[in-house]
Amino acid sequence: MCMELFPSRLTELLAEANLLILQTSQSNQFNDYLSLILRWNARTNLTSVRDPETILSRHFVESIACVKALPTGIATLLDYGSGAGFPGIPIAICRPAIAVTLAESQGKKAAFLQEAIRVTGISAKVHAGRAETLTTQFDCVTFRAVEKMEQAVQSATRLIAPNGWLAILTTRTDLPSLQAAASSAFQWSAHTPLPGSKSRILALAHKSENWPST
Repeated sequence: MCMELFPSRLTELLAEANLLILQTSQSNQFNDYLSLILRWNARTNLTSVRDPETILSRHFVESIACVKALPTGIATLLDYGSGAGFPGIPIAICRPAIAVTLAESQGKKAAFLQEAIRVTGISAKVHAGRAETLTTQFDCVTFRAVEKMEQAVQSATRLIAPNGWLAILTTRTDLPSLQAAASSAFQWSAHTPLPGSKSRILALAHKSENWPST
């Protein structure tokens, strides 16, 4: 696929999934982001998915589906174990009013995230370390393809402010164990099927306003 075709192909995929239509500036940011992923993937293992079409249909569309589902009123967001930036960078592109922090402990991936911020022009920042070392609380914490997901969800609960949100891109099979890890502080909404998959879902949970912050 030629680079010139990426924006139009992403638009097609989003239309098929009944997702938001990107502004021209946003489409250009996604195009720059994809080009960067492809260049870095040639020399480092950013993501096991290397085919541009699959990156668009899986990583980009899933992340944009997450953007659509996130509640209004979120001012700060932590992408826990951001990896190549999913869903944090697409959230920063599509909802620039949200202050996004990308937490990534692997040095090469953290360096990629810094470069992605520079190339796309988003106002996100990188925490180049383990997310659980953060002391700030956020209105929302997102997860996607994080190692030891149950432990990560459990440790992240204190990073979510009272009345905040937990957003997990996962599978129907894995959801019950993640719900258990999150504790009774959270009330779960009906999960949202993710485009192009029979098993993958977005699960949203709301943290009690009265839950202790520590």
